[in-house]
Amino acid sequence: MSVPAVAPEPLPLDILYEDEHLLVVNKPPGVLAHPSVWERTGTLMNALLHHAPEAEAIRLPHRLDRATSGLMVVTKTARAVHSLALQFLRRTVEKRYAALLAGVVEAGACEIDAPVGRDRAARPQWGVREEGRAALSRLWVVRREAARTLVELEPVTGRTNQLRIHCAHIGHPVVGDGLYGGPGAARLCLHARRLAFHHPAAGQLLVFERAAEFPLL
Repeated sequence: MSVPAVAPEPLPLDILYEDEHLLVVNKPPGVLAHPSVWERTGTLMNALLHHAPEAEAIRLPHRLDRATSGLMVVTKTARAVHSLALQFLRRTVEKRYAALLAGVVEAGACEIDAPVGRDRAARPQWGVREEGRAALSRLWVVRREAARTLVELEPVTGRTNQLRIHCAHIGHPVVGDGLYGGPGAARLCLHARRLAFHHPAAGQLLVFERAAEFPLL
């Protein structure tokens, strides 16, 4: 059975930057990046196809979970597709996240080195698994509150749900992350706040930042 084409939709976009090769958007929480088998409308890709119908190649070189907000780069040309794919493959793209974690994180900074894998029989399916793929995250404490810690996270690798899994693994799940044991909140308090990469045509370093808007800050 063939998968139907993605339909353009006139949905709002928070665009930080755009030129002929690419654009950078701030994805809100609760929005899928790309249609799934079960959900074909209301996604970021539907909005992008409507915004730039003339673009040669609207592609998402990376993804964010539905519940995660933040910065994403979107390609518009074949040249940009190739360049960004290489930059992500070589891990030269800088990605930093803001997260509000449950509890008080004692260490000012740490690395979380724990393999992430999938077990279809488990709930949740993705987690720290001995047989999983190597996964490394870096964490820096920004501010401590009575029962919460605001941190900055860097996913050195890019496994499914990696940051959420790693934070839960050290005993400090993300606030609002019911899947991995986090306390309830109006939203998942995880936001891709910084994105830096080299322009696919001009070659200069582009750096974008957008602060998190968590309900408990």
